[in-house]
Amino acid sequence: MDNTNSPSPDQLTELQEKLFSESLKKQLPIISELASFGEVGLEVLRQFLEQESASPTPAVGEAYIELYQANSPKFNQFLADKFPQGVVPLKSERNIDYSPLQEALVKREFQEADRLTLLKRCELAGEQAMQRKWIYFTEVENFPSTDLKTMDQLWYVYSQGKFGFSVQRKLWLSLGKDFPKLWEKIAWKKGNLWTRYPNEFIWDLSAPVGHLPLSNQLRGVREFASLLSHPAWQE
Repeated sequence: MDNTNSPSPDQLTELQEKLFSESLKKQLPIISELASFGEVGLEVLRQFLEQESASPTPAVGEAYIELYQANSPKFNQFLADKFPQGVVPLKSERNIDYSPLQEALVKREFQEADRLTLLKRCELAGEQAMQRKWIYFTEVENFPSTDLKTMDQLWYVYSQGKFGFSVQRKLWLSLGKDFPKLWEKIAWKKGNLWTRYPNEFIWDLSAPVGHLPLSNQLRGVREFASLLSHPAWQE
């Protein structure tokens, strides 16, 4: 691993101390800076991940992604031993496998992750939803909270805290549950024009907060409203 951007010992110690003590907003750039230092910086991220992983945050997710993307035998082995299923527990009450969604998000393949999120929601809704490839709002009401929280946490933890159902819900509530304002805020609509799938959506972290995952508003607002009103977010 080429380590052309070596920090001084004092600089490394200072960054390490800040990483373990700062707020999430300040942790993310520190993680990026440490990763740029090569193996010495990644070793700090390994220690951070080992100590902080009990509560998966976007900083924990970002540290995991940096170690994963480094593709180093040493850190690959660490991740395989300590986090064989990633840093987010893949809990499901319907025996649904969320590992493909996690893999797509870790690789920052957000369009594929969005496709898989719809697929998993259809799986939750049942065989008829799987066949039609979309969901009735009444089916959303019966989704297990556990599964919704798993999908939401995967998006939130692996997107620097920018994406996920809970992020969208927070924006919706801040806008007085005004959906037209929400569409503009998360760039699903501009003026009277709906954002066209897939090319007009933004499939990376430059997207507005809450931009992903998508929900098909052309079928009406009720399915998305049911999702944002689900009891999962009250628990």
